[in-house]
Amino acid sequence: MTRRLRPLLPAELDDDQRALLAALDARPRPVDRAADGSLLGPFDAMLRAPRSGAALQGVGAALRYQGVLSDRVRELATLLVAAHHRAAFEWHAHAPLALSVGLPDALVEAVRVGDAVEPHDPAERAAATAVGQLLTTGDVDDAAWTEVVERLGEPGAVELTTLVGYYSLLALQMRVLRVPLPDGAASVEFPARSMRD
Repeated sequence: MTRRLRPLLPAELDDDQRALLAALDARPRPVDRAADGSLLGPFDAMLRAPRSGAALQGVGAALRYQGVLSDRVRELATLLVAAHHRAAFEWHAHAPLALSVGLPDALVEAVRVGDAVEPHDPAERAAATAVGQLLTTGDVDDAAWTEVVERLGEPGAVELTTLVGYYSLLALQMRVLRVPLPDGAASVEFPARSMRD
């Protein structure tokens, strides 16, 4: 898989790109960089279109650092998106976060391999059901919606749908642009899908 865009080096950035880079660096957790200073993951692509990139990074920062979802629900939902889209970089970035916020190893592995995802926590279970439906059908049925609103509140339920859209967008963009894992990162494997998937 050949990367479709050569990474931008810091010295090559124009004013709009530098402003976006400053916003990315101001986040509680600055984005990762390669040894040459270029941005890893979806962030180099954001620099290519800095106006939409600034809006995207704002959504991502709001979801990650100012959202109403618990860390565990947010990271579980993000992993479900990554596994659905077979987004290796997204998985690489978020699986360690999911483990660090206390999601069990077995649950994280079940998401990766496509096994049933049945968290013990009712809020996490409701979120997993809603996210699974949204990813596979493009909608959430009434029973799952009622349950996710009961467990997460209306703001949490709406934020959950925003999160699925945001991380799906990043996954698709990284696929199209052939964004690789960082040098030295372990490969991420997802099982083959059946013809029904």
